[in-house]
Amino acid sequence: MEKELVEYVAQQIVDEPDKVTVNVIEGEKSTIIELRVGSEDVGKVIGKHGRIAHALRTILSAASTKNGRRVSLEILD
Repeated sequence: MEKELVEYVAQQIVDEPDKVTVNVIEGEKSTIIELRVGSEDVGKVIGKHGRIAHALRTILSAASTKNGRRVSLEILD
């Protein structure tokens, strides 16, 4: 569920939604979600002073509490 959420939100923010890719790495107690966007769209996903990235991480944290797992978001270029 978290993967689809991140993918959907990122596609709505960027100029080139076809370049958005999301990779999920499952661990024992946590999950890492890697978000890749086009190089010109990285700033849009991070936002001024990291506000959009922080908001995405907050939404992920709220969505993942149901499962009792820790989810972290990494934005890669």
